[in-house]
Amino acid sequence: MKHHVQIEVNGRPRDDWVEERELLVTYLRETLGLTGTHVGCVVGECGACSVHLDGALVKSCLVLAVQAGGRSVRTVEGLGRGGELDAVQASFVDAYGVQCGYCTPGMLLAAHALLDRNPDPDEADVRRALAGNVCMCTGYVQIVRAVLDAARRMRAPAGSERR
Repeated sequence: MKHHVQIEVNGRPRDDWVEERELLVTYLRETLGLTGTHVGCVVGECGACSVHLDGALVKSCLVLAVQAGGRSVRTVEGLGRGGELDAVQASFVDAYGVQCGYCTPGMLLAAHALLDRNPDPDEADVRRALAGNVCMCTGYVQIVRAVLDAARRMRAPAGSERR
């Protein structure tokens, strides 16, 4: 049975019909073509499918698309503006926090969730915030460094070096 949903995705209103058991990650990838949200474990352990739902970090493999009805979703595609990387994305590039890239979208959204609530985290804060995201390539050193650098960039006064 299909259900009608209205969902704001990356600032744009969507009006769709979804199967009652369709996962949010499936809706994002297959209906909307937002393939930056990755499917990993499908049991909420790896974090590759992480998105923001009404500003909260969630694993979209654990949320039904109908549960997102009437709500706002932000995916990795919604981070940058006008083709420009945001501070977190730029820091990941500059700190070599991206290896194969499979975990990167979830890591970026987890980093944003942390920095939204704590603009000046320490290393322990970053490691706790990223604990729900698994990376098999980097050993996390570069990722933690990237998040700390992003925090610094985001706190920098307007007009100073922010990239």
